[in-house]
Amino acid sequence: MLTFLIVIIALTLIFDYINGFHDAANSIATVVSTKVLTPFQAVLWAAFFNFVALYVFTDFNVATTISKTVHKEFITLPVIFAGIIAAIIWNLLTWWFGIPSSSSHTLLGGFAGAAIAHAGFGSVSTPIILKTAAFIFLAPLIGMIMALILSLWFLNSFRKSYVPRLVAVIIVGLAIFILYSNLVLDPEKLKTVGYDSYFLKVVFFPRNFKWILLALIIIALAVLGFFLNTLNANKSNQWFRRMQLVSSAAFSLGHGGNDAQKAMGIIAAAMIAANQIEDARDLPYWVPFACHLAMGLGTLTGGWRIVKTMGTRITKVTPFEGVAAETAGAITLFVTEALKVPVSTTHTISGSIIGVGATKRLSAVRWGVTVNLLWAWILTIPVSGVLAAGVYSVVKLFL
Repeated sequence: MLTFLIVIIALTLIFDYINGFHDAANSIATVVSTKVLTPFQAVLWAAFFNFVALYVFTDFNVATTISKTVHKEFITLPVIFAGIIAAIIWNLLTWWFGIPSSSSHTLLGGFAGAAIAHAGFGSVSTPIILKTAAFIFLAPLIGMIMALILSLWFLNSFRKSYVPRLVAVIIVGLAIFILYSNLVLDPEKLKTVGYDSYFLKVVFFPRNFKWILLALIIIALAVLGFFLNTLNANKSNQWFRRMQLVSSAAFSLGHGGNDAQKAMGIIAAAMIAANQIEDARDLPYWVPFACHLAMGLGTLTGGWRIVKTMGTRITKVTPFEGVAAETAGAITLFVTEALKVPVSTTHTISGSIIGVGATKRLSAVRWGVTVNLLWAWILTIPVSGVLAAGVYSVVKLFL
């Protein structure tokens, strides 16, 4: 059993690596297409923040959800093995053909499909499957709406009036409230802290660090909108090029925090099946470290086939639109992770790019490409499930 567990962990880390280069385009497509960074600089930037996410998303919400996709009594190592093999196959196929499908849904579909082949439909958690399936549509829609709002906010900021400044002050006020409410210390952590300095306790032991980071991003956007009100078009474009470094970093953080946790969830399920741990939150530290490292290394190798689709074929993206799209995607990923929903970063950034394209005019979005992407998204879970069921049938012959 221990050998089988080690094999599954190794395969999951391989999947995580593939996920990194498969989804590299999500983080770098807009920043490359706007020529703010070269492709090599972009993958270095994205890979670094994929790994740093390990220290931002510390509550393992998505990992817990993934590990509970199949009811505990039906989780076996062969089921997990078949699911991960199917996920790897589908990810490589879609990467080869340049289709930006969801690695998240591939993994979930494979896990669920193998479990159904093993013990029937009652083996899977229907609420988790339905919630994840709903966000196939909701994640890009939320990203699109957020990008639309941000784009209109930035465009309105160019107007020389007091309205954008007033709105900026209100937004900063709300963000400061979020910031303050999350600086309340975690009582459980405080019991083991010996620092006398209140400041040190706040810095190192906040209740929810990712919400603090999100509040800071919102404040930065509001201040940027206020600042744009004083600039001409040329200078504002220069600032947007600089800001795209920040927005792409924020999206890469969200990408690492969401997608690395999906591999962690599968490893958690395998360790639970092998009676090594009781819950995903009991994972030893080396597991999240290895998952984030594997994803960062995967991102470093890049996913150039998909960069073209994400960065140029949906709509032409400028630095201004790149900032809006990446920031909208980052906010969506931060919020959905807090809600424990394993959404697709591919879907999220696609919706965000569509949102910024739609602010110019609806015809600026290449809807034919978008419809093809939608079909790929819809088919990912069922195709991965059927593929995993087939792999499980073969695996069962040798066990």
